[in-house]
Amino acid sequence: MSAPAIRVSGQAEIGGAPLFGPLDLTLEPGGWTCLLGPSGVGKSTILRLIAGLDTGATFTGQITANGGPLAPSQLAYMAQDDLLLPWRSVLGNVMLGAELRGQKAERARAEKLLSDVGLTAHSDKRPAALSGGQRQRVALARTLMEDRPVVLLDEPFSALDARTRADMQDLAFGLLAGRSVLLVTHDPAEAARLGHRIFVLESHGLAQMPTPPGAPLRAVDDPALLTAQAQLLQHLRRKA
Repeated sequence: MSAPAIRVSGQAEIGGAPLFGPLDLTLEPGGWTCLLGPSGVGKSTILRLIAGLDTGATFTGQITANGGPLAPSQLAYMAQDDLLLPWRSVLGNVMLGAELRGQKAERARAEKLLSDVGLTAHSDKRPAALSGGQRQRVALARTLMEDRPVVLLDEPFSALDARTRADMQDLAFGLLAGRSVLLVTHDPAEAARLGHRIFVLESHGLAQMPTPPGAPLRAVDDPALLTAQAQLLQHLRRKA
């Protein structure tokens, strides 16, 4: 699997009012790009534009993969809402993508991913029987199940407690090694821990922020990570 470089260049508006841009954002192949910014500035819109989904916005620009069109088969997308089908079991939701494509789902792999996210005991339950954090872990397992070179993550760990969030960051980072990942997050610590590149989206464009020294996945108590987290928070507060 070869992860492409994804480039988003252009601007968007809603009802004639500017949403973001002009901007030029490149996801480096095989790395995690983290995108922060105030609510309503268009972070989720960028993810949905890359995924080829409806956004309600008018986008003027280009989205390319290695200079050419991005095929839907190249990417997996995890939305803010878990989007679990209520009539399917947890295991059935994880295997959904393959079944929708008319393929045979790898049950053993799905069961292993549920074990990785700590939900083996819940595999036969329906989503309504789960907590919000558990549902988010099912959605993460379903996204990882897709095994695509480009992965779009919209606040994938937001409903988790601090310990589980760190564990799921570890899991996702390991399983998505070599992929081109775009992570939208409101958490400066998360961006500082996971990001190869960090950007703040503002109404007029992008601001690239410094990353802590050393490669991700960074230790949660690394002083350099804590410094970068503080710098990101200060930048976000100035822009609020």
